[in-house]
Amino acid sequence: MSVHPDLHQHYVRACQKLGQPENPFIAHVLQEADKNDKIRWTKGITLKIAGSNHLVPVQRVTDDDLQVLASVLCNTGFVTGLDLRCNVLTDAGAKHMATLLQENSTLRDLNLMFNDIGTSGAELIARALHRNETLVYLRMTGNKIGNKGGMFFASMLQINSTLEKLDLGDCDMGTQCLIAIATALTQNKSVKAINLNRPLLYSQEEETTVHVALMLKNNSSLVELHLCKHEMKNFGVERLCEALYENSSLRYLDLSCNKITCDGVKFLGELLKRNQTLEILDLSANRIEDDGAIYLSEALALDNRILQALSVVSNNISGKGLVALSDAMKTNMDLSYIYIWGNKFDEAACMAFSELIQTGRLKPNCTDVEPYEVDGHVHLAELSHGLKKHYYWTPSCGEVTNKDANASLAIAAVSEY
Repeated sequence: MSVHPDLHQHYVRACQKLGQPENPFIAHVLQEADKNDKIRWTKGITLKIAGSNHLVPVQRVTDDDLQVLASVLCNTGFVTGLDLRCNVLTDAGAKHMATLLQENSTLRDLNLMFNDIGTSGAELIARALHRNETLVYLRMTGNKIGNKGGMFFASMLQINSTLEKLDLGDCDMGTQCLIAIATALTQNKSVKAINLNRPLLYSQEEETTVHVALMLKNNSSLVELHLCKHEMKNFGVERLCEALYENSSLRYLDLSCNKITCDGVKFLGELLKRNQTLEILDLSANRIEDDGAIYLSEALALDNRILQALSVVSNNISGKGLVALSDAMKTNMDLSYIYIWGNKFDEAACMAFSELIQTGRLKPNCTDVEPYEVDGHVHLAELSHGLKKHYYWTPSCGEVTNKDANASLAIAAVSEY
């Protein structure tokens, strides 16, 4: 650990040296950090300078602000996390961040979600990670780095051996860089979780899913994979399932917001009968309907005892399919979390899930519905629970890491593997 510095005083001096005005929000965060001696010397601290913070007055961080902050943090040994989400950082700010990544040897967690970093900024950050040996988690979500920017991260994955979690969701990446990333992950042994949500794909042939499937056949370290909004259809699901028969590491598979129907779920049902590792399956916002729900319930009732969490939110499932899932939970005691809101609840479905909750088989904090009664009829109300409710936002009050709203973090923490 470095000599005990006063972060706020260092910041004031750096502002004077660089001729920059102080950002009051950064100053406030650093003053609070200076009071936090105990945590600082045991675990390190995370500086939360998110531009979306509603609890204190926020002046969003600019490129010039980041230049000053980076100069302060370069030789600071106890700052292990930096949250700069929802600010106004551009490629110029990415240059200062790249310098920090090259010079700082303690930063493990960096969140740059929803800034204005583009292709050249992505290149600078990715190149800095060629030599960085401490960063474990990088979140670039929502920065429009494009296909070219994604290619720089694909190259980085061939060299870097310490990064464990990489989030490139909503970054406007294309087919070429997704294939390059999948190819790099075939050899990469350190990445345990990757988010490739919402690329810009123009082909209907699902080439990217085919390459991801090929990667899963060979990769033995990936624990968590997000493929939300990939325009994936039943062909793609079949390719993934074929690969997962040979994969023994993946524990969390996110296929939400795709075009999967009951035919695709048939392959997943067969996979679940034999798979020994998958613990979380997210099928939210597809169209599996009753037949798909029945395929899943058959596998879960009779064969699978590994899956802990299943989300079938908004899948056009009616009472028949929902009752089948509730029946599966009566024989399968290992499936603890199930999310069903956004489907077609009839009285039988409401009664079935009400019974699961009232008998204690399904804990109220492990589902997204709550039973209530009107005129002798049972209905279900929505609860703000889910696998990753706070992926894009954090609540303005209460606990940010609410386990009920972010159950996937509690079930399959990547750091455990």
